[in-house]
Amino acid sequence: MSVRKLKPITPGQRFRVVNGFDTITTDKPEKSLLAPKKRSGGRNNQGRMTTRNIGGGHKQRYRIIDFKRDKNDMPATVKTIEYDPNRTAFIALLSYADGEKRYVIAQNGLKVGQTIVSGSGVSPEIGNAMPLSEIPLGTTISCIELHPGQGAVMARSAGSFAQLMARDGKYATVKLPSGETRLILLTCSATIGVVSNSDHQLLVSGKAGRRRWLGRRPRVNAVRMNPVDHPMGGGEGRSSGGHPRSRNGIPAKGFKTRSKTKASNKYIIERRKK
Repeated sequence: MSVRKLKPITPGQRFRVVNGFDTITTDKPEKSLLAPKKRSGGRNNQGRMTTRNIGGGHKQRYRIIDFKRDKNDMPATVKTIEYDPNRTAFIALLSYADGEKRYVIAQNGLKVGQTIVSGSGVSPEIGNAMPLSEIPLGTTISCIELHPGQGAVMARSAGSFAQLMARDGKYATVKLPSGETRLILLTCSATIGVVSNSDHQLLVSGKAGRRRWLGRRPRVNAVRMNPVDHPMGGGEGRSSGGHPRSRNGIPAKGFKTRSKTKASNKYIIERRKK
């Protein structure tokens, strides 16, 4: 992983930091694993804006990712490491022994030509997917299931990872990227290693136009709005008038919105750090 700082030959490049893409091996995706991606512009099926600051951006095609890793005990060879416009992590194209091709989230250190496998009884090496019941304690893991067979839902973004802390009964204790420690069924699977592109957090856009290319429209500060548009709007100058809150009036700092009767509360051992 590496980043490059561009020469300041234009105002937009003066502070721009871009990805080195030194681990990317091709710029042509696998056609059979592409799907069309329709843009909503933040509108619902009635054409009304339900999410602000979304619109425009470069046309993208969705890469179909195998989050379930359910092709057990069949070795797969890593053909390419590719960029995916739909996520911060890089993806890897696998070619299985029976000829099928699938995309998976790439882990740091995954190389072209490497053989990886998923299932029970495999060795805990980078890129292999296996049940939590068989992963050695203290191992760094990512792409974790929350329900058996559901597919990976946690620790999937660039540079993120979790740690397997302990096992007790039918549950494993996992420390998640947020700092939360929770119980997960031992039958859930996870992938060994840290998610790729860990330098993503160091990137600097350099100019507002690059955010527009990504499909993000300008965002207006709440304090600068009129009272009709936001609870924090109005007043002379920058006087906010009251505590910071959302457009719906929900306090922004320190106010807990999680339900006290939520079913999964009993699986959380330690809450995430504020």
